[in-house]
Amino acid sequence: MTAPRKHTEVAVGILVRGDDALLLSTRPEGKPYAGYWEFPGGKIEAGETVEQALRRELHEELGITIAGADVWKVTEHDYPHALVRLHWCKVTDWSGDFEMREGQSMCWQQLPLDVSPVLPGALPVLAWLAEERGLPNAVVTPAA
Repeated sequence: MTAPRKHTEVAVGILVRGDDALLLSTRPEGKPYAGYWEFPGGKIEAGETVEQALRRELHEELGITIAGADVWKVTEHDYPHALVRLHWCKVTDWSGDFEMREGQSMCWQQLPLDVSPVLPGALPVLAWLAEERGLPNAVVTPAA
């Protein structure tokens, strides 16, 4: 009998600009789902809070410093390479210039999104964001 898979805890930033646009970036080459669009973030290291992890990850990946982050939603997604628990934080205040430090692309998107494919774990959150904005049919579909 196989032992149950352990969750990888992940802090994710939903960066929301003043015009309600959302920041998405591509997964870097060499990582699972390379080229898929996602919300930025990364693994929570031992001893870190969600906010500390998100602050570190956004600085490492994007070169920005966030003012703060509170967990908005928590979801789980079972990818072939990892079982992840995603701690989603809306972020509306940051400083610094965006630098794609991992060779990824970034773009600001309104709902419905124009980019694809989107990482499957983000789909429930996109649906909730669309619902909040009164756009119930604005959900993207995962890539085949």
